[in-house]
Amino acid sequence: RANLIGTLGSEFNIPISEMGIVTGTAFWGFTISMIFGGFLCDYWGMKKLIFIAFLGHILGIILTLIATDFWTLFISTLLIGIANGMVEAACNPLVTTLYPNNKTEKLNQFHVWFPGGIVLGGVAAYFIDKGGLNWQYQMSLIFIPVIAYGILFLKEKLPVTERVSSGTTSGEMVKSCLKPLFIFMVFCMLLTSATELGTNQWIVELLGNVGVPSILLLVFINGLMALGRSYAGKIESKISSSGMLLFSAIFSTLGLVLLGNSNGYWSFLSAAIFALGICYFWPTMLGFVSEHLPDSGALGLSIISGTGMLSVSLILPFIGNFYENSIQNHTIIEQVPGIETNKAVQIAHLAAGSETLMMVAVLPAILVIAFGMLYIKRKSLYLKKIQ
Repeated sequence: RANLIGTLGSEFNIPISEMGIVTGTAFWGFTISMIFGGFLCDYWGMKKLIFIAFLGHILGIILTLIATDFWTLFISTLLIGIANGMVEAACNPLVTTLYPNNKTEKLNQFHVWFPGGIVLGGVAAYFIDKGGLNWQYQMSLIFIPVIAYGILFLKEKLPVTERVSSGTTSGEMVKSCLKPLFIFMVFCMLLTSATELGTNQWIVELLGNVGVPSILLLVFINGLMALGRSYAGKIESKISSSGMLLFSAIFSTLGLVLLGNSNGYWSFLSAAIFALGICYFWPTMLGFVSEHLPDSGALGLSIISGTGMLSVSLILPFIGNFYENSIQNHTIIEQVPGIETNKAVQIAHLAAGSETLMMVAVLPAILVIAFGMLYIKRKSLYLKKIQ
């Protein structure tokens, strides 16, 4: 889907800024279903949420394929977002229930296939483009994983959540979600998810003129993310989950600054640094909350994930508007005698992409301070505990 932002915009004559709204719809749709799913998971059970997700994915894909304008794209993307949220609302508590003693490691391993799926989809999209096939073929590929998880999950008997099995009451769960540490993590999730998913959704457009196929950069970034998450357990054992978050903030900031100033194949080195930064953000945030605030249960996980997707739904149109305005400003600057129009447009897009990435780099820079404070606090508490 990230490869189709520009394509769908051209197909239906939708401006870049409005495509940012369409893309963002998936994320606030995710947020809505996460919040409701967090409450319902304990009462309805995980399996019913997965069934709702399955229906949402099927309907969303079909409606996208027959879309004709902004509103049909908007509704179809909303359905897919709601379905994505239901998967997360069911499966995060499932992982923490199955692996109560190593939640961060297993949540990272579970989330390997978020970037892993983007790698497979990105490679497929690249070859579909090269083969001259239209965007409907790319969209139809999503049927494959949807049908696969439908077959796998709908016949399984799933356990009750960890909160239900431990006897924690609903009141205790809500009270845990109001603790200062939880509120702090909610604030940080706004920035971590905007850094990771906001950038990844736009990166094909932002790096479209650096001299290498930008879809391959997206595949490269997500491939490294998948690899990094596979070894999260070993890293956590060395530096703790709060240390992983600080590490991620530092490398994300550095990676975005370098991406904003790289051209050609040097972009892959910058992308590697950025990938190492963002790969641990999402699952480690969930793992930290589940380990240090276990009474928050499925609701806590859903609030954290929902906050993350809400943040992305807000940052995507903002990035789109910033990028579009930057293109216009640089196009005016480049319109001088001696420069061909196509060359001027290419230079303007390159400069605008760089400027946008530098703007986004402010977010993880703030997190360096926030997670630095968290790491010091957790370290001091640990030292007091062992003394």
